[in-house]
Amino acid sequence: MAWLLYFLICLVATTLGAISGIGGGVIIKPVMDAVANMQVSTISFLSGCTVLGMSVVSVLRGRSGDAKLDPKKGTWMALGGATGGIAGKWIFDWIRSSFGNDSLVGVIQSGIMILLTLGVLVYVLNKEKIRTLRVENGLACLAIGIGLGVLSSFLGIGGGPINLVILYFFFSMNTKTAALHSLYIILFSQTASFLTTLVGGKVLEFDPAILLVMVIGGVTGGFVGRWFSKKMTGNQVDILFRWMLILIAAISCYNLCRYAGWL
Repeated sequence: MAWLLYFLICLVATTLGAISGIGGGVIIKPVMDAVANMQVSTISFLSGCTVLGMSVVSVLRGRSGDAKLDPKKGTWMALGGATGGIAGKWIFDWIRSSFGNDSLVGVIQSGIMILLTLGVLVYVLNKEKIRTLRVENGLACLAIGIGLGVLSSFLGIGGGPINLVILYFFFSMNTKTAALHSLYIILFSQTASFLTTLVGGKVLEFDPAILLVMVIGGVTGGFVGRWFSKKMTGNQVDILFRWMLILIAAISCYNLCRYAGWL
C-alpha cells in the first residue's frame, strides 16, 4: 500500500535526520522523487506540508529548551523567510507554467540539491579552517532569510543542513541556537508557501490520507530520532551526518538523470 510506504519514508527520514541533525525534509523530498509515482509539483507540496507540520511541533518543543531566539535577528530572518517562501513558490510555478514540463523542474531541483549538499559537506570537512562572521545588520538578516526561504520553498525541503551552515557562517551561532533560528525560518517560509498555494488555487489532486500519514510519520520520526541521538556519541553522529549528505547527493544524482531522461 502506497500510504504505508510514504509513512515509512517520512518515519525513517526524520529519524535519521533528527539523529544526525540534518533534518527530515532534505531527505524526504529526494527519496519521494525517486520512489513515488507522482508529479514533481505534488511531491513538492506534500513534502513542504510535512516539513511545515514537523517545524510547528519542533518550534513548540524548542520554546522550553536552552537555546533562545535573538529577537532582532529572528524577526528579520522570519520576515525574510516568509518573503522568500512566497518568492520560491512563484519561481516554482513560473518555471512549471513557462515550460509546461514537470521533469524540467525536477532536473533543476535535483541539480541544486546536489550542489548544496556537496557544498555543505565541503564546509563541514573544513569548518575548523573557516573563519565565521557575526552579522548584526537587520537588512542583512532579512536578505539571508529571503535566500533561505526561497530555497526552502522552491525545493520543498525545509532547509536542514543548508540553513545550519549559513547560520554558522554568518552569525557564529552554536548548534542549538542555529537550529532554533532555522526552525523559525522554515516555519515562516513554508507557511507562506502553503498559503500562496491555497490562495492561488494551485493545489493538485492527491489522497489526503497520504499527507496525513506523511505528517504523522515525520513528527514521530523526530521523537524517535532524538531518543536515539541521546544514545550515540558525538563522533558517531558526525559520521552519520557526513554519510547522510553523501546519500542525499547520490539520490539527487539519480533523480536528475531520471528526470532528464538519461535512465
